[in-house]
Amino acid sequence: MLDLRVPALPTESGERLTHEAYKREFWAVDAKIRNGHSWKLERRQHFLEHGNASRDALARGDWQEALRLLEAGRDKVRAVGQDDERRGNVFHRLRVVEEPLSPYLQWELHTLRLRAEYGEQIRVLPASVIAAAETDGLLPEVTLLDGHTLFQVLYGADGASYAAIRYAGSDVVSGWLAYITQLYAAGEDLASYFDRVVATLPPPTIAPE
Repeated sequence: MLDLRVPALPTESGERLTHEAYKREFWAVDAKIRNGHSWKLERRQHFLEHGNASRDALARGDWQEALRLLEAGRDKVRAVGQDDERRGNVFHRLRVVEEPLSPYLQWELHTLRLRAEYGEQIRVLPASVIAAAETDGLLPEVTLLDGHTLFQVLYGADGASYAAIRYAGSDVVSGWLAYITQLYAAGEDLASYFDRVVATLPPPTIAPE
């Protein structure tokens, strides 16, 4: 049975980073991983991302172009997967989903299917499973690198990231590692979920952002 009690994320125990500093530190920590495991809990149903051509096409309401551009980026995704494989870096992602899927989430699940082809270990968990844990708000967006560095990414109402809080080598990190891994174990493999739910969906109706 899942223990849905949410671990603490006391801001006073972490270090607040600007969005730019978070990106730099994330990739610096990630690059050092050798034969390790990392974990991501993704809860929000809509994100605003800048600099992603496929995401920009989605925002314009051009679904076919969004998918075409995802496929055009396959070589880059393959290169990232090959680099992770060389370093023994296994990245696990748990994607919480609400149905019916938002247009963003329908698009993101296509992106995740591509990532899964090149080594990312992805599972899907219905939001209903964690409802009891969210009486005070949605679960946070957290990424835990190699078991010792946790980033909580902060988002505005529009879904754009503006900052992050970094935690390292503490009970906070170990508590969240245990929490995410048990939720992950309860999830459905992305490939199964995609074939069952996403593959047959019509293009989403998108109001240009």
